[in-house]
Amino acid sequence: MAEAINLSQSVRTNLLTLQRTSDLISTTQTRLSTGKKVNSAIDDAPAFFTARALSNSANDLDALKSNIDLAISTIQSAIDGIDAITELVNQAKGLASNAKATGDTNERSTLAVQFNELLSQIDTIANDSSFNGTNLLQASPDNLAVEFNSANTSNLTITGLDATTASTGINIAVAANNFGLNANIDTALTAISSALTTLRSNASTMGSNNTILSTRLNFTENLVNTLEGGEGKLTLADLNEESANLLALQTRQQLGINSLALAAQSERSILALFG
Repeated sequence: MAEAINLSQSVRTNLLTLQRTSDLISTTQTRLSTGKKVNSAIDDAPAFFTARALSNSANDLDALKSNIDLAISTIQSAIDGIDAITELVNQAKGLASNAKATGDTNERSTLAVQFNELLSQIDTIANDSSFNGTNLLQASPDNLAVEFNSANTSNLTITGLDATTASTGINIAVAANNFGLNANIDTALTAISSALTTLRSNASTMGSNNTILSTRLNFTENLVNTLEGGEGKLTLADLNEESANLLALQTRQQLGINSLALAAQSERSILALFG
């Protein structure tokens, strides 16, 4: 059985110092390559798990932020649709008023045809005011539910409006009797007045909801940045400091190698005395 080789105290001390220095160099190089001082729970368990919790929260909010942004676009699409429909309803009001101002039956009939065409366009716009598969203005309109946190304890539901001319919507019927009687025109004007009130009220509500969502979007973006900043404070390395540490450790390593060489040389000199 081979006898164990025993190292002198000076050689053993220098070897241990070199091993520790090598480990420190490896750690520093990892920090420089990843940009993080905490890469695993081994480095700093409390900081690692706290940073992970902050990162998870930031990721959850980032997903919600995208949904809020899409909801803003959906509401904007509805607002644009209401604006266009309101403009057409005003045009229809002008046609009805012109029909009442004339006693010419043929002219009234022509204005009635134009009036009915505007109603058809209103229905088309209402059914086309869709974004990302959600339409807040169509017949049987969608509702839009928006979550503001991952637990869904904070949210907002935007109720859609049937903006078609149907009786379930803004309720403007086609020109009765081709506007042959003033009573027919008065009925249309009354319906138009009610429709404009409904459209303006809903446009205001939509605008208010849009403002709320925009505010929540900005808040969520700032909160995500804050969470990510908190994570960075716990895990990110100071690259200037780590670079300086690496240089110092490499210098220490070289000095350790020199010391080990000197210690070994000293032992060889002692052995030479017995040669």
